[in-house]
Amino acid sequence: MNFSTIILSMECPKQPQDSECAGYIFRSVIIYHTSLGLLIAMNLCLLLPPNAVALFNYKVVGEIVRRSNVPPRRFWLKHKFIFWFFVGSDVFSFTIQASGGSMQSSEDTRTAGKYIALFGLAIQLFFLACFVAITIYVKRCASYVVSAGPKDKTDTGAKIKLMRVILATTVLLYVRSIYRVAEFADGYGGKIYGCEWAFYVFDCLAMLFCFVIYILWYVGHHFPSEAVEEAIALYSA
Repeated sequence: MNFSTIILSMECPKQPQDSECAGYIFRSVIIYHTSLGLLIAMNLCLLLPPNAVALFNYKVVGEIVRRSNVPPRRFWLKHKFIFWFFVGSDVFSFTIQASGGSMQSSEDTRTAGKYIALFGLAIQLFFLACFVAITIYVKRCASYVVSAGPKDKTDTGAKIKLMRVILATTVLLYVRSIYRVAEFADGYGGKIYGCEWAFYVFDCLAMLFCFVIYILWYVGHHFPSEAVEEAIALYSA
């Protein structure tokens, strides 16, 4: 079983869910016991899931491109580029956001941490927009095909459903990132930072809806193993 099969056979990313839960536990503990270590742990746990969800989406679109065997007219339509380029951009932005977030725990580095985190979020927003543009192109181009799942009547219907899953979860990630930009721009101790309900609506619920979408619309059916695809082709012939 190769790397692609392992990722795409998941019903939804489970490790990010665990990380998200751990982040909220740390957030609850910080209310009563504030420390730099807990703050760093909370930021890392809450920053990891969105990046993992984005990685999952990159792999799905990359696999659609790879399995469709469409000669790429542009470098950004190569399946390896779609996955590794956006993964690299996420790792870069994640590192910057984590660094900036941890720096805000100290008054001496709070301002610098704010701008560093904003820079990381701006990078994430830019590359997410680029990924959405590529996804829309793949969705509209009939040359890119998706295998029908057990509940799909046609390959076209399967593709429409799958691309809606990818676009919906990516838009939710975008909404979350916009909220994080507003939060960091408002500054530590600002109105947005002090609104706990805003955090749970635009961060927590956004990630929860992503996981719910993955559970309700299982994407693994659209990516059978290479051996299964060969057997289907031989049987159809």
